[in-house]
Amino acid sequence: MRIAVPREREGQPLVAAAPQTVELLIRLGYEVLVERGAGLRASFPDSLYEDAGASLVDAHSVWASDVVIAVDTPNEEQLAAMRPGATLIARLAPQQTPGLAESLAPLGITALAMDAVPRISRAQAMDVLSSQANIAGYRAVVEAANRFGRVFTGQVTAAGKMPPARVYVIGAGVAGLAAIGTANSMGALVSATDVRPEVAEQVESMGASFVPLPTSQGKSEDGYAKALSAEEAAAANALYAEQAAKSDIVITTANIPGRTAPILLDEDAIAGMAPGSIIVDMAAVNGGNCALTVPGEVVTTANSVTIIGYVDLAGHLPTQASGLYGRNIANLLELMTPGRDGELVVDLDDEIVRGIAVSVEGSIMWPPPPIRVSAAPAKVASGPSEQELAEEAARRAAKEKRAKRTGLIGLILAIAVFIALILVTPAAATGHYIVLILAVILGFYVISNVTPALHTPLMSVTNAISGIILIGAISQIGDPHPLIAGTSFVAIVLASVNIFGGFAVTHRMLAMFRK
Repeated sequence: MRIAVPREREGQPLVAAAPQTVELLIRLGYEVLVERGAGLRASFPDSLYEDAGASLVDAHSVWASDVVIAVDTPNEEQLAAMRPGATLIARLAPQQTPGLAESLAPLGITALAMDAVPRISRAQAMDVLSSQANIAGYRAVVEAANRFGRVFTGQVTAAGKMPPARVYVIGAGVAGLAAIGTANSMGALVSATDVRPEVAEQVESMGASFVPLPTSQGKSEDGYAKALSAEEAAAANALYAEQAAKSDIVITTANIPGRTAPILLDEDAIAGMAPGSIIVDMAAVNGGNCALTVPGEVVTTANSVTIIGYVDLAGHLPTQASGLYGRNIANLLELMTPGRDGELVVDLDDEIVRGIAVSVEGSIMWPPPPIRVSAAPAKVASGPSEQELAEEAARRAAKEKRAKRTGLIGLILAIAVFIALILVTPAAATGHYIVLILAVILGFYVISNVTPALHTPLMSVTNAISGIILIGAISQIGDPHPLIAGTSFVAIVLASVNIFGGFAVTHRMLAMFRK
């Protein structure tokens, strides 16, 4: 089958497939056609597509292909040029476009919406919204820094001290986390709020402080945050206004596809911000999270607060945004090409394919059946019965009794061996046993009262002591008395094992800290 990549409309800098995407599609067995000039706005000249194995064609050949992958919904003329039975893969925005399926079905084409990928783990590699939101979050901080009148990082100079910028992010989704990481890497003091309390750990792992809401709702069954009640929204907006007044830069990310963006910062909250502050409204495409946002424009309020309302922040980085978008499509086509033979299979039993299907060969498929993404709570395992507890207690008592008996037998044997050594030792050397006993007792209490975390550093001390023993034993190995010579030999063996074993363990531990 032939997959075609068209040149997007004027004003859209992205392209549906980068040269790397072409290589992936060819490996799946497809023939790839690219309209001339399709990737110029994303810094992909035609020569790169040719080197990747694509054929350069005109617009007519593109729309007559078996599969067309585009960024946004084509116009009516382009759709009419597609032949019945062909497949269109693009960001069709079916949630925001009522009647889209009814208009596409008479064309007899299969339309798949990349911006409707269900939020399940298996579909993450195809989630266009997440990949573009990641770039948009980064770009939001860059746009804010461009408009901000100060540096982000705090500095102490001979001329005085400059405090760091304070950045407040509302919403810790993909875009919010990307913004947090970017602002933190630039040296700003970052804080963030989200209606889902479970994301606090993610926020803190990115170097920001989490500001919890008075009430939190958590995540809904479709993967997005639940809507707040009127009372909860009022309490949340009061917190947003309080934090915004303390911040130099505020980034809002509350944007759910197909729904009007909620107002998080009203006119009073914006009026309470310091002059020179910046707001980046990442929900401007759906109306905006700020009451004064103008979609697609940058406005300055009466109190000198700048509100950035760009509707496509990812489009300001078209090279990387196109590369990620193309990779998302390649991952989807890999799923839909099980034989890797260049034949597209529309398997509606697959929840991912069913979730993005708007129309299939003239049949209306939108809206899809709901998909539950929230995990069901795990069943709590029943506890052991009273009989099992009693049997376990009996086994534990018997084990402790055996351990005590073994310890007592070992102590008796040790005393017997010690007495035997005293009887065969010359009277002049018996005083050394007292030193040995005191050393054993002292060593036992020293080691047992050291925290286990410090036992490993003590290896160096034990190696030093073993070295002394080794030298002493070597000096006595030639003694004519067989007992002294035998004891010296045993001491050499044990000290050597301790020394070389200690070095081996230390070497392995140090290797754990090497990259």
